[in-house]
Amino acid sequence: MVNYFVFLTISTGIFAIFALGLNIQWGYTGLINFGHVAFMTIGAYTTILLSMQGVPLLIAVIAGSLLAIVLGLLVGFSTLRLREDYLAIVTIGVSELLRLIAQNEEWLTQGTFGLQNYPLPLGEFNPNWLSKGIMIAILSAIALFAVWQLKQGIQGEFQTRKQRQKIARFPLDLGIWGILAIILGGIIYFNGVIALVNYTYKAGLMLLILVTLTILYAIVQRLGQSPWGRVLKAIREDEQVPRALGKDIFWYKLQAFMFGGAIAGIAGAFYAWQLTTIYPNNFEPLISFYAWTIVVLGGAGNNAGILLGAVIFWTYNSVTRFVLPNFDWIDDARLGAFRLLVIGLILMILMIFRPQGILGKKEELTLGR
Repeated sequence: MVNYFVFLTISTGIFAIFALGLNIQWGYTGLINFGHVAFMTIGAYTTILLSMQGVPLLIAVIAGSLLAIVLGLLVGFSTLRLREDYLAIVTIGVSELLRLIAQNEEWLTQGTFGLQNYPLPLGEFNPNWLSKGIMIAILSAIALFAVWQLKQGIQGEFQTRKQRQKIARFPLDLGIWGILAIILGGIIYFNGVIALVNYTYKAGLMLLILVTLTILYAIVQRLGQSPWGRVLKAIREDEQVPRALGKDIFWYKLQAFMFGGAIAGIAGAFYAWQLTTIYPNNFEPLISFYAWTIVVLGGAGNNAGILLGAVIFWTYNSVTRFVLPNFDWIDDARLGAFRLLVIGLILMILMIFRPQGILGKKEELTLGR
């Protein structure tokens, strides 16, 4: 059971990082990128290929992120002047192009045989009790930060003074999503502590992902509240307004596209470390739509919503993967399609009753512009 929650935490953390990049591109700027997995592919393969040549892992990750920025520059420079639907088509085409290159250039990526036996972070780390205590303290600080951000995200949805006074009795009046998130977060936290006490590679990777997610979240949150972030949101709402004020719209869009790609590249490195063996088919277009599902669930333009959306999505994904096979009413061949059908149905219902997402703001909604 502990290993299951470690897996859930790792998957949630990786795709929360991945979705943060998409949130910058779409949630903040309104750029429809259906090929977001392309940046993850570049980040994963660059990190692994360099580390297999003896390059330190941190430098390899930075190189993967930089190449993702270059990809964002090349794709963005040639596509960001296109209309939204054409931009979506081009980006998904680029992601498939990269996957097919990885599949066919066996001299570089080993093709369908995959890359194996590559260096892993903390793979040989053997902590003593002092080190374990420090890691548990770090995990506790991250948990408190997550709860605080959840409170801020939910509090932002209450507009009247009476409602704000009500939510101040945190956590009694969080609502169903807040309560469920705290309960699940508490379960994950205590299982994380147990995993760190009985240290394994996966436990170390879990903590490393959470630390990285916290740092990136803080950076994105700060930038989103800065003048740069406000310009991006103005572009999303009506790009003619910031253009009239003298802003270079294309340059801001390109920056958002590149920055979101850099974050996705970092997520790609962690994705490869989680899998321990990577194949081209690990980077199919479906991975991009995982990120879209998380952003739509949590609320576009709301970083706290991204965290909540990632938790909800991967809880659903994991529970249905392990629970549904115990029932005989559906065979394994149809199970995957059924799980996607249900998440699609959930999104349709959400679009009808709360199109801005769980923590999104309706006045910032970009769908159907």
